[in-house]
Amino acid sequence: MSAVRPLSALRTLAALTALPLLLTACGYGSDAADDGKKTEVSADAKKLSADEVKIGYFPNLTHATALVGVQEGLLQKELGGTTIKSSTFNAGPSEIEALNAGSIDIGWIGPSPSINGYSKSDGKSLRIVSGSASGGVKLVVNPKKIKSLDDVKGKKIATPQLGNTQDVAFLNWIAEQGWKVDAESGKGDVSVFRTDNKITPDAYKSGSIDGAWVPEPTASKLVTEGGKVLLDESDLWPDKKFVITNIIVSQKFLKEHPDVVEAVLRGSVKTNEWINANPDEAKASANAALKELTGKDLPAEVLDPAWKSIAFLDDPLAATLDAQAEHAVKAGLLEEPSLKGIYDLGPLNKVLKAAGKDAVDDAGLGVQ
Repeated sequence: MSAVRPLSALRTLAALTALPLLLTACGYGSDAADDGKKTEVSADAKKLSADEVKIGYFPNLTHATALVGVQEGLLQKELGGTTIKSSTFNAGPSEIEALNAGSIDIGWIGPSPSINGYSKSDGKSLRIVSGSASGGVKLVVNPKKIKSLDDVKGKKIATPQLGNTQDVAFLNWIAEQGWKVDAESGKGDVSVFRTDNKITPDAYKSGSIDGAWVPEPTASKLVTEGGKVLLDESDLWPDKKFVITNIIVSQKFLKEHPDVVEAVLRGSVKTNEWINANPDEAKASANAALKELTGKDLPAEVLDPAWKSIAFLDDPLAATLDAQAEHAVKAGLLEEPSLKGIYDLGPLNKVLKAAGKDAVDDAGLGVQ
C-alpha cells in the first residue's frame, strides 16, 4: 500500500529530534479543534439534497477561500437552505481521518495529505475537486549566517513536519544542489529540523535554527525577527505557480450529493473572484476569521507581505501535485503512488463554464 511513513514512526522520530515536532499542517497553525460551527440560514431558503454539508479547513491564510467564504456568507449563499457546519483542523492527517469517518464531507487541504489520503485508501476515500491557492512558501534565513544559497550547506534549517509539503520541497531542492540529506533523520549536508510553525520564530530567535523553509505567515513572522527571504518557492515552478491548497470531497458524499458539491464549488469560485477583486477587504475578512478561530489576529507587518505572496485560484494545478508526489518518492518518503483518478474536475468545469471561465485540466489524473 502506497503511504508515507506510519504515524508511529513519526512519533518515534519526534522523540529523537532536537526541536519539538507537532503534527501541524502548512501555515498558520492553531490549537483550534473541531468547532462544529453552523452558519445561519433563512427559514424559507430551499434545501439541496442534504440538510447540511460539513466542511473542514485550517485557520491559515493559505485557506483564505474557506475563511472568507464562510466569514462573508459567500459559500452559504450558494447552498440555500443546506446548512454549513464548519470545523477547523491543525493537521492534514486529522482532516483526512475526519473525512474518512464522515465527520466532514468537503475539506480545504494541502497536496501532501491529499496524496497520502488517496494512496492509503487505494484510491477509495477522496477526490480533489478544485484548486484554492498557490504560493506563499519561502526560505527565510539569518542574513548574518547565510548570505547566498550556497551558504545553506552546513546550516540548520527548519521545515514544518517530516514529509509535509514544505519538507518535501526543501529536500528536493537540497538534492538539486547535489547535497545529501537522510530524509527521515534530517542529517547530512544540511541539518533539517522538523519544527511546529508556531515555535519556529522562537527557535530562530534563540539561534537553534539558521533559517526555515516555511509557508505564510510564518515566513513573514521570521522576517519581522530579522530574517531575510533568500528564496521564494514560486520561482522554482513553471509560471511561478504550484498548488498549496486544494479542495477535496469524500467519494461517498460526491456520489450521493453532487448538487451540494457543485454549490460549494460555485461558492468557492465566487469567493476567489471576490478576494481577487477586493484584496484589502478580503485580507481584513480573513484576519477577522483568524481572530475568531484562534483568539488572535495577525499584525499588519506580518499580514500584508504574507497576503501578497499567496494567489487564490480555482485551477488545482494538477501537474504540480504530480511533481510534488514524484519529489516525495525521490526523497524516500513515499512509495510510488497511483494517482490516477485522484481528480474529478467535472463539477468545477461545469461551474466555470456557467461563469464564462476557462476549464481546468487534471494532468491525466482524472477519474474515468
